Amino acid sequence: MNQSIAHIALVVRDYDEAIDFYVSKLGFELVDDTYQPEQDKRWVVVRPKGQGSCSLLLAQASNERQAAFIGDQAGGRVFLFLRTDDFWRDYDSLLKKGIEFVREPLEAEYGTVAVFKDLYGNLWDLIEFANGRP
Repeated sequence: MNQSIAHIALVVRDYDEAIDFYVSKLGFELVDDTYQPEQDKRWVVVRPKGQGSCSLLLAQASNERQAAFIGDQAGGRVFLFLRTDDFWRDYDSLLKKGIEFVREPLEAEYGTVAVFKDLYGNLWDLIEFANGRP
C-alpha cells in the first residue's frame, strides 16, 4: 500500500490575503487557483518550495460556523509543521518579513524549532529535524 496526505484544508478569511501571506511571506508556491462555478468557490492550493508532497488547500470560510475556526483550527496548539533544511536561514528570513514568533528557537534532541503565527494566528513549528528524524 502507498498512501500519503495530499492536502490539508486551512480555513481562511479571504483567498487573496491568504495567497499573499503564504507566497510573499512564507515563500510558498501557488500550485492552483481555479474558480469552481458549480460551487461558487475557488480551489486554491499552496505548498512550500522543495520536494515535499503535502500542500495546503486554502478554504475560504463560507458561513459563520467555519469563520469561527479561522486562526484557531487546533484549539491553540501548534497546528502545522514547516520542515526546513536550514533553520537559521529560514528563521532569519521570516523575521525580516515580519513573521511573529511566539516561542524563541530551541535546540533539542529532535532538532531546532521555533513557533510562529500565520496571518490568522494559527501556530506553526519551523523545524529542522536532527539526525534524519521524520
